[in-house]
Amino acid sequence: MTRRIGTRPARAKGRSAPGIAALVLALAAAGPAPAQDRAPLRPEIRPATLTVATLEAARAAEAEAGAREEAAGTGIAAPPIRPTEVTPVAAPGGPVVGPETNLPLPRFVSLKTSEANVRRGPSLSHRIDWVFLRRDMPLQIVAEYGHWRRVVDREGLGGWVHYSLLSGVRTVIVDRDMLPLLARPEEGAPAAAQVQLGVVARIEECQPDWCRIAAGGYRGWVPKEALWGVGADEILE
Repeated sequence: MTRRIGTRPARAKGRSAPGIAALVLALAAAGPAPAQDRAPLRPEIRPATLTVATLEAARAAEAEAGAREEAAGTGIAAPPIRPTEVTPVAAPGGPVVGPETNLPLPRFVSLKTSEANVRRGPSLSHRIDWVFLRRDMPLQIVAEYGHWRRVVDREGLGGWVHYSLLSGVRTVIVDRDMLPLLARPEEGAPAAAQVQLGVVARIEECQPDWCRIAAGGYRGWVPKEALWGVGADEILE
């Protein structure tokens, strides 16, 4: 979830309450709330339709390169960033990797905090274009510069975020409505629960075509193609 500074209001999720019977995991949006009152989202099970409203998200504009961070203690801006300084590099016969971490690009991570400023360039002097408000939401790193990472979300929105706000814990967003959590990685297996479109879940394991995910205390296998936040060829154990 993001908000556009000056144009988009922040959104907050509602709280949850326990319930009974067969479970359906849901994602529900509520009205805005003051930043000091913002709390982690928790599962809610409703009778009859049995929805888990607003799963706890406490599970991990295209940026343009600007100037370097201000020189320490001087208040003098450093020279502009050259394109090669944020461009991924490819080792001979190997994958494209980031110039700072030597890790593959692009790659998926998750948001460590419940609020993160997304800037137009890789420094505190750049304006804030967006604010990510959903803890554990999956993000994709597409560039690196110093302590900054250029990220995009499921909707393609993003910018530069300080690396300390990101986590290596892998999460996904469910990209299919009423997705069954299956007991085994095969079609027709018994379902323990269903998850609604947009739910954030934690990855426990990924095979070539299936991933085992956990959300709201429930876990099960789902087709990898029904998730955003994991590569088609990724194998995770």
